[in-house]
Amino acid sequence: MRFKWFFVGFSLLLCGSVWADTPQDTFIAARDAYKAQDERALVTYSRLLQAENYILAPYVEYWRMLLHLEQSDPPDVHEFLTRYAELPFSERIRVEWLKKLGKREDWATFFDELPRSSTEDVAVSCYAISGRVALGEDAALEQGKALWMTANDQPANCEALFEKMVKAGVLTQDALWSRFRLALEQGNISVARAVLSRLPQIDAANLKQLDRVVENPQRTLEKKTVSSKSRFGRELNLTALDHLSHSQPDLALDLWKSVKSSYSVEEQRYLWGRMAMHAAKRHDPVALNWYALAADSPLNNEQQAWRARAALRAKNWDALLATLTAMPQSMQDEPAWRFWKGRALKEKGQMAVANATLLPLSRERSFYGLLAEEELGDIIDAIPVPYKASEEDVRNMRQMPGIARALELHRVDLRWEARNEWAWSLRDFDDKKLITAAEIAMREEWYDVAINTADKTKLTHDFALRFPTPYREKMQNYARENGLDEAWVYGLIRQESRFISHAKSGVGAAGLMQVMPATAKWIAKRIGVNSFSHNMINELDTNIQFGTHYLRYTLDKMGGQPVMATAAYNAGPSRAKRWRDVQPMEGAIYAETIPFNETRNYVEKVMSNAHYYSHQVGIKIQTLKQRLGQIAGGGTGVAAADDAE
Repeated sequence: MRFKWFFVGFSLLLCGSVWADTPQDTFIAARDAYKAQDERALVTYSRLLQAENYILAPYVEYWRMLLHLEQSDPPDVHEFLTRYAELPFSERIRVEWLKKLGKREDWATFFDELPRSSTEDVAVSCYAISGRVALGEDAALEQGKALWMTANDQPANCEALFEKMVKAGVLTQDALWSRFRLALEQGNISVARAVLSRLPQIDAANLKQLDRVVENPQRTLEKKTVSSKSRFGRELNLTALDHLSHSQPDLALDLWKSVKSSYSVEEQRYLWGRMAMHAAKRHDPVALNWYALAADSPLNNEQQAWRARAALRAKNWDALLATLTAMPQSMQDEPAWRFWKGRALKEKGQMAVANATLLPLSRERSFYGLLAEEELGDIIDAIPVPYKASEEDVRNMRQMPGIARALELHRVDLRWEARNEWAWSLRDFDDKKLITAAEIAMREEWYDVAINTADKTKLTHDFALRFPTPYREKMQNYARENGLDEAWVYGLIRQESRFISHAKSGVGAAGLMQVMPATAKWIAKRIGVNSFSHNMINELDTNIQFGTHYLRYTLDKMGGQPVMATAAYNAGPSRAKRWRDVQPMEGAIYAETIPFNETRNYVEKVMSNAHYYSHQVGIKIQTLKQRLGQIAGGGTGVAAADDAE
C-alpha cells in the first residue's frame, strides 16, 4: 500500500499539490485544497480517494459542489442530492441551492425543491414568502411578521422583503417601534438603527442621538437633551431610563417619577415592566409592586420568568401561580415552571393537583425531575438497572456508514463535520441504539459525544455512559487531598468540559476544570508552584490539582455550602454571597433566582450531576434537596446592579 501511495503522491506533485502518504493524508490535503478554492486539485484527490474506496471520499465531492454551486444547473444539483441523500451535507447543499434559486428568482425550481428541505433557515423562509408574492399571493406578506419581530440581524433578502411589507402597509408604525424596542432591550444597536431608518422623518441626526443615548443614558436624562414631545423622543427617553434602571436604579426611579406624567399609560406601563425585571434580578422586593404597576402591558418571556422568580423569592405562592398561569403555554411546559407550579400547589394544600403536575416531570432525569420525584416522596430509590449494549450490537453499529464516517472524521480532527455526521446518524435511533452509539463513542474516548448521546435516551438508560468517571485515580487523590465530595467534583467537570482535556472557553479558561489563567497564577502562588507557566493549566494533572484547590477555596468562602460554592466557581465568590437573602432560604430557590442565566443553568446541572455521580462512585447517597441544603441569611438581600444580566 505504501508503494502505491508513493505514485499517488507523485501524481499529486505533478498537479501542483502536496505529496500524500496515506488516504487520510490525501483527505486532509483535499480539505486544504478546498480552503484554497483549488478545484483542479480537488478533482485529482477525489478520483484517488474514490479509487481507494475511502469512506470519506464523498466529502471531497461535497467540497467541489460548494465551490461551483453558483454555476451549477438544476439537473446537476438534483443528481448530487439524490446520490448523497443519506449524508448530512446533502441538506446543507440543498439549503444553499435554495438560496441561489431564490436570488435568481427561479421560483418554479425553488418551490419544487423546497418541500424536500428539513432545515429551518431564515433566508430561505424570506425567499419563500417573496416567491409567493411574486407569483401573485399578496397575502403571503402577512407571514413575514413572524420573521420581522426579532432583535437579531436578518439576511439581506429578508430586509428586501421587509421593505415590501412596509410599502404594502403590512408593517405598521407600531410594528416598527415594537422591533425598535426589542432590539434595544437585547442591546442590538445596529438593528435598532436599521429599524429607525425605515421610519418617516428620521435622519442622520436622529441616529446620532440614538448613539448618544445608548452611550450615556444618564447625561441624556439629566440634561434633557431629547424632547419627549415626539414618539421618537419618548422612545429614546424610555430607552435611557431602561438602561439607567439596570445600572443605577435609584437615580433612574427619581428621574422617572419627575417625568412620567408626560408619557401615555401604555408607555408608563411598559417602563414599569422593564424596571420591575431589573429589580427582580437584583432581588429587590419592590419588583412585585412594579410588576403590578405594569398592569396589562405585554411582558416578554424574560420578564415573565423574573416575575415568577420574584414571587418565588418572596414565597408568595398566590402571585407565583398567577404568574405561571399568565405565561404562554411554551413557557408553562418548561421543566422549571412545571416544578414550581407543583410546589406552589403543594404549599397551597392542593395535593392532588400538585401530584398530578409533578408526576410526569418526576420521570425526567434532570434537575427538576429529581426535585419533582423527591416532592412526591420517592426520595432515594435506587437508579433503575441500566441497559448495556452487547458486543454484537457494538460491532454491527460500527459498520453503519454514518457512524463509521463520523468516527473517521473524528480521527482526522474535522470536529464539526464529525459531530454533524454523528447527529445525522442518530436522528431516528431508539433508546437502545443511542446507548450502543454512546458506548462506541466512549470507547473512542470521544467523551463529550458519548455523554450527549447517552443523555438523549427517554425511558431506557445507561448511567455509566451519561456519567462516566475517567481519570479516576487522579480525581480521587485530589478530591481526598482537598476534602471534597468526589461526586461533586465529577459533576462540576462534566458540566465544565465534558472531560475534554484540551477544552478552552472564549474567555481563556482551560482544561478539564476550566481554570482561568489569572486564577491559575494565584493558585500556583498559594500552593508553592514556583516554576508555574500558563501552559501548565492544560496539563491534566495540574488542571485537576488547581481546579480542586480552587473549588475547596470557594467552598470555604461560602461557609461549606456547595450550591453557593458552585455558583462562586462559575461567577465569583463576591456575587455568590450577594445573591443570598436576608433570611435563610432553600438551596433550590437560591439556585432558581441566580441572576445570570449561564450560572443558574450551571449550578442546576452540576448539582444534579453530583446526585447521579454519587451512585457511580459509590459514596453516601443524598437526595438532591439535601445536597442543595439551606442558604444562610446574610447581607441586605439586594444584589448589586451589575449582578443582574
